[in-house]
Amino acid sequence: MTTLEEQTTASTGKCDTQDEPIKIVKTGNGSITLLGTAHVSKASADKVQELIATGQYDAVAVELCPSRHKAIVNPDAMAKMDLFQVIKSGQASMVAASLALGAFQQRMAEQFGIEPGAEMRVAIKDAQAAQLPVLLIDREIGTTMKRIYHSVPWWKRINIFAGLIASVISQEKFSAAEIERLKEGDVLESSFSQFAEDEKDLFRPLISERDEYMAARLIKECRENNYRHILAVVGAGHLNGMARQFAEHPMDNPDERISQLDNIPPPSPWLKLIPWLIVVFILAGFVIGFMQSPDIGISMVMDWVLITGGLSAVGTAIAFAHPLSILSAFLAAPFTTLHPAIGAGMVVAAVEAYLRKPKVSDFNRLRTDTTSLKGWWNNQVTRILLIFIFSSLGAAIGTYVAGFRIFEQLSSS
Repeated sequence: MTTLEEQTTASTGKCDTQDEPIKIVKTGNGSITLLGTAHVSKASADKVQELIATGQYDAVAVELCPSRHKAIVNPDAMAKMDLFQVIKSGQASMVAASLALGAFQQRMAEQFGIEPGAEMRVAIKDAQAAQLPVLLIDREIGTTMKRIYHSVPWWKRINIFAGLIASVISQEKFSAAEIERLKEGDVLESSFSQFAEDEKDLFRPLISERDEYMAARLIKECRENNYRHILAVVGAGHLNGMARQFAEHPMDNPDERISQLDNIPPPSPWLKLIPWLIVVFILAGFVIGFMQSPDIGISMVMDWVLITGGLSAVGTAIAFAHPLSILSAFLAAPFTTLHPAIGAGMVVAAVEAYLRKPKVSDFNRLRTDTTSLKGWWNNQVTRILLIFIFSSLGAAIGTYVAGFRIFEQLSSS
């Protein structure tokens, strides 16, 4: 059973810079103080510091996932990223999207001289100084991005991806209205809303699901560790939604709900089947071509090699890859396109990483290099990610172009 109280920081009489919204949730034998903050407001950071200093709390929860927390407490951790493992696990596109998103936020920070998430840094630092446990209650950003990906139709996924690319290319200045929106809402929502055609598609995975997730995490922590009073530092955009979760949707089994919200929706069986159907079509075309005439069959095979290999090599060259990487794209694509489980990008990026192993300085410059288009090509880490994406894209386009070419040859023979 939970009850809800509301107040602003003005009621404490200790902070006259700006009223920060507070909601107090009574749950079981304890309580949770939800402090709504602005991710770019010094007043919010000051308020966090003030509340922790009261000594009223036995734990501090922050709107961070393990990955984002690691980036704050150990900003050099990116230098230890295993690119081979990233490529092998199929996470290259996700890492590239995360870097592009981070670059967008970094450009905003540089323009306005702000540091998004300052209140989270203060919460972590002061909680540790007071020897209070720091609870990471937000969902992993990778999981949220994957659920966004699965929540929108494929054509809108292209819009979001194109928007991420445009955010890197664009040198437009941010308006004051965009900064105000960031102060009032969620940092991820504000960033993604720049790339989405319809923000409604993003609201559930970006906001409402995370409201529910963080509420469930807080309930779980209270029950398992018997905390009497938790201070939860969350973005103002989550405050009302989380309070509503506590008031209207009490959770008897928070672990089950957390597991459900962490689940990545499986792709449609048809989407998984389509690549294999294309392979069957291509191979059947080769067989029919050779049955009609060896010359036709050889012509089909040559078209397949030249088109898939050629377009993959072009994509690799656009990323300014090593000449041997370009050659590997030409040689690998005709074979990898006939086996959907192995991508040309995986092979080519691995070759490039072997030939031009990124230096520690490349990892250290990621934060600044990703804010410009030139930086993505000059930094060997991001260039490998671009090689993966462009070689894969070239091979995919080549598959359809060569497939139509084979169909034309069979129709005309």
